[in-house]
Amino acid sequence: MRTRNTILALALALLAATPLLAQLGGREPLNEKEIDELREVAQEPDKRLKLMVEFARARLATIEQLRGEERLAAGRGARVHDLLEDFTRLVDEMGDNTDDYVDRKYDLRKGLKFVIEGDTEFQLKLRALKEQGAGAGGKAGSETGDYAFVLLNATDAVNSSLDDARKLLATQEAAFKEEKKKKK
Repeated sequence: MRTRNTILALALALLAATPLLAQLGGREPLNEKEIDELREVAQEPDKRLKLMVEFARARLATIEQLRGEERLAAGRGARVHDLLEDFTRLVDEMGDNTDDYVDRKYDLRKGLKFVIEGDTEFQLKLRALKEQGAGAGGKAGSETGDYAFVLLNATDAVNSSLDDARKLLATQEAAFKEEKKKKK
């Protein structure tokens, strides 16, 4: 009886600590629908990378929408901050997925083209966000201060992702070309 109560108390303590553990790991950048979509294409790198680019693109589109609406000015800096963090985590996750697929010897040429196209687009949007300052109805100094650091992180992540994707695409193009020559 005493052991059972101890186990029950321990289980309740762990259950109560679960939200704290989730906070330590950060927010999940994907919603349940997006997670399910990624699970469905886990063994299809081209589709998975394309989805991840689309999800990252959606975060930037939401930022543009927030910044264009004067009625959304209250708390906008903090919301842009969170969206940029989510965006950066998605870009980093694309890199992690790419590395994993490379280790498994997948052909990523098609998927890498999606990543390169997306990263090029993301560079332009992030640059515009940096140059424009606050959105409609906002005060440039206070609002951009809320997300200036994560904007820098996002820009660095995209630049790194683009460089890595270009190098890997060139490597895979050369490897598959060489393999094709050997088969002849």
